[in-house]
Amino acid sequence: MNTLQLGNKAPLFKLPLAEGGTYSLEQDMTDRAGWRFLVFFRGAWCSVCNQDLQEIEESISYFEGKGVYFTALSTDTQEDSLEMKQKHELSFPVLADASKDLLDEYGVFYHGEDAPYEDHGNHGEAAYFLLDDKGKILYQQKQTSPFGRPTAKEFRKIIQYIKKNFK
Repeated sequence: MNTLQLGNKAPLFKLPLAEGGTYSLEQDMTDRAGWRFLVFFRGAWCSVCNQDLQEIEESISYFEGKGVYFTALSTDTQEDSLEMKQKHELSFPVLADASKDLLDEYGVFYHGEDAPYEDHGNHGEAAYFLLDDKGKILYQQKQTSPFGRPTAKEFRKIIQYIKKNFK
């Protein structure tokens, strides 16, 4: 598992968009100047993840007003990702990393067959990465279970604090 440190350049990637086509982190950062918040979620089947993504959507104008753009991704299929995106009317990109290659690059925990307890089968765990406009990691949090995640309100505090103290 890869270990990324604050200040490291985040791995660039291309992944399928839920609605078809391909998302490129590098292209997105070129097209829309600002910071990126990458949200790895457990899957469309996860009710807590659905609630978390809906809370982000409800605050999206606040975040984008601060120059922060969200992208969500999981190890779901494109079809499951699209169904969830449409159901909750999510305006930000939702990506499918069915191969789990990006989880490995970012060092996100994977709950697989070798996990010490059963938890809805195989899936990536929640993780969060805030990147500056150059793609450097300003904040990261990785979960090993479904609990203890930051809320949209806490994301606001994180962004405010880092922007206030940014070097």
